[in-house]
Amino acid sequence: MATHLLHIEPAELRFVFELKKQSSCLVQLANNTDHFLAFKVKTTSPKKYCVRPNIGIIKPNDKCDFTVTMQAQRMAPPDMLCKDKFLIQSTVVPVGTTEDDITSDMFAKDSGKFIEEKKLRVVLISPPSSPVLLPVNGDMKHDPSNEINVQKDRLPSGVENIPPPRKVSEEVKGLEPAQDMKEDRADEDIVPRQAENVGDMKPAKDDVQSNLANESEELKSKLSVMDSKLREAEVTITKLNEERRRNTQEKDLLKKELEVLKRQINTKGNQAGFPFLFVCMVALISVAVGYYIHP
Repeated sequence: MATHLLHIEPAELRFVFELKKQSSCLVQLANNTDHFLAFKVKTTSPKKYCVRPNIGIIKPNDKCDFTVTMQAQRMAPPDMLCKDKFLIQSTVVPVGTTEDDITSDMFAKDSGKFIEEKKLRVVLISPPSSPVLLPVNGDMKHDPSNEINVQKDRLPSGVENIPPPRKVSEEVKGLEPAQDMKEDRADEDIVPRQAENVGDMKPAKDDVQSNLANESEELKSKLSVMDSKLREAEVTITKLNEERRRNTQEKDLLKKELEVLKRQINTKGNQAGFPFLFVCMVALISVAVGYYIHP
């Protein structure tokens, strides 16, 4: 597939880093195709980040947002450099597919489907009110030369966020993949470029737990529905067995009545007419009477 399925904005995740404070970043996914797309978000540090939602369906030529929240950290990384990475997988799905239908098999490369994967690196920036902290001889000092002023957006939840980076020209965009490849080589120990190691990335822990909870609730509801249907089926089978038993009894009773009727008919047939001895006696009496009347 020559065209990209998703356009991701921003191209990297920027977090305003402050000790013992959470920070969030909003990512927007744009569907550039006329197909329904399913996406899934993975990270190299699932315990450090929370992604909501980490899976979803994007309609044709539509957009979808997800939020990545970095948990409060007790220590700052050296030189404010972070090697964490995120992987966004996307693939074409049939029309009418919902989030409940999304499974890990949809994003398996051995399925024969086209799976688009894009990596986003994490960038930590200092809050605008304080310069970057650099460790010098074990102590933290201010470095005015590295002070960065960033315009912040305030999210409804009160967590600070930064706006997406400005759009660059097509020529600069063409250089971004090559730059990412160099950075991937430098960080091979964290995120190898081999395809089989990409599967080691795990979704954010909270999202996995929420998905498991939702799936367990759905399974419980389905089991309750199946139990009710099973009880109804048992009641129906009991009724049918009772009707069958009654029909069998009625059939046997009709057979007995039919046999009694046949016997009665045969008995009446045998008794029809006069016995031969009775006829002979009547004939003799008639002859004797005639003889006496007409000597």
